[in-house]
Amino acid sequence: METILIVDDEKNYPLILSAILEEEGFETFTANSGGEALDILSNTDIDLVLTDMKMPSMDGIELLEKIKAKDHDLPVIMMTAHGTVDKAVEAMQKGAYSYILKPFDNDRLIIYVNKAVGMYRVVKENRQLRDAVESKYRLGNIIGKSKVMQDVFETIKKVATASATVLIEGESGTGKELVAKSIHFNSSRRDKPFVAVNCSALAENLLESELFGHEKGAFTGAVTMKKGRFELADSGTLFLDEIGELSPNLQVKLLRVLQDKIIERVGGVKPMSVDIRIIAATNKRLKDEMLNGRFREDLFYRLNVVHIVLPVLKERKEDLGLLVDHFIGKYKDERKSDILISGIDPEVKRLFYAYNWPGNVRELENVIERAMVLCQGSTIKVSDLPKEFKNSIDNSLDVESIPADAKLDETLAMIEKMMLERALKLTNNVQSQAAELLGIGKSGLNWKIKKFKLEIGSKT
Repeated sequence: METILIVDDEKNYPLILSAILEEEGFETFTANSGGEALDILSNTDIDLVLTDMKMPSMDGIELLEKIKAKDHDLPVIMMTAHGTVDKAVEAMQKGAYSYILKPFDNDRLIIYVNKAVGMYRVVKENRQLRDAVESKYRLGNIIGKSKVMQDVFETIKKVATASATVLIEGESGTGKELVAKSIHFNSSRRDKPFVAVNCSALAENLLESELFGHEKGAFTGAVTMKKGRFELADSGTLFLDEIGELSPNLQVKLLRVLQDKIIERVGGVKPMSVDIRIIAATNKRLKDEMLNGRFREDLFYRLNVVHIVLPVLKERKEDLGLLVDHFIGKYKDERKSDILISGIDPEVKRLFYAYNWPGNVRELENVIERAMVLCQGSTIKVSDLPKEFKNSIDNSLDVESIPADAKLDETLAMIEKMMLERALKLTNNVQSQAAELLGIGKSGLNWKIKKFKLEIGSKT
């Protein structure tokens, strides 16, 4: 239910208006002075202010200014007599939504109110959407407790406050666009556009038009003028994914944009200034591409002002537990079953730690999403995992590679030691996690560490 604050120094007038508006389904609050109105606004979520123009102590104009200082988008309708129309026009110039002359027809008032409230409803929905987007890309939503990811977080924090160009390198599925959005939404440009372009998705001529736009008649099929991504991202951030796929011609044009902040539409002759931050990403080592002559050296150094390298998942397996919990939480609402999934079976955990994850975090997310569709219980089991995932894991032990004269006790001890070393490595020497991974108690793990004289850190 939308709320309306009615302000008028005539004590009966707010009560009359309140009765009219409550019949229309609004909740109303009343005040007999500007000061009283401000007190209500500081403690109540109001969707519209309906205020008289002429009041003692604080008139409608002053109240409007104070409201707009607090919430620029909150609509204010001024009620005014014929003698103060000039003041009403001044109020409109200072941000009032509209004004209505006293005495007014009730139906006319209701039309004004519904339009103003409807406008503010859209504003609030847009705010909520923006807040949701910003929340999604805050640093806390990039999952990782490993040192390599903590280093990435620190770099994001530092670079977000600057306007430097950023180059993000990492294999497919490591989260390059997520990092780019985190930089944008934690920067001073957060309220401006974030525009993404995949440089490998379009042919050269189409990509040039997509980036720079084109004038009407610039080429066959250009029946209208079209703005490019550089223009659309003005004052914001342009994310160029797979930058290593740019043709030599487009590399030259991008270099000019980085140097001069000037663009020209395809078929146009008018240079246009743009204020954009460039964040580029690639799954290649761009320096190698440069050394092999496939990427311009001057463009590389223009892009590589701040360099972020995202680790592959097999290099940050201590983050697996956090990532699994995150994706289970993400897809829990899509399940048709009433049974909540609380986690994964220990055997699944062992498979996850043993797997190399060539598709990285994106592959893990896909496996969890599909497993949750198949899971009938509260824990994801091996039988719930996608068939192709299970087939890609080789759990066999090559007995033929063991010498025929090898002693059983010695061989088992060797395998036991290798498994201990692997578990400790995978869990970054966190003994409680290694014990859980191996399916033994922590005291048993400590005994075996001493037995094999393994050197580990002090992590518990």
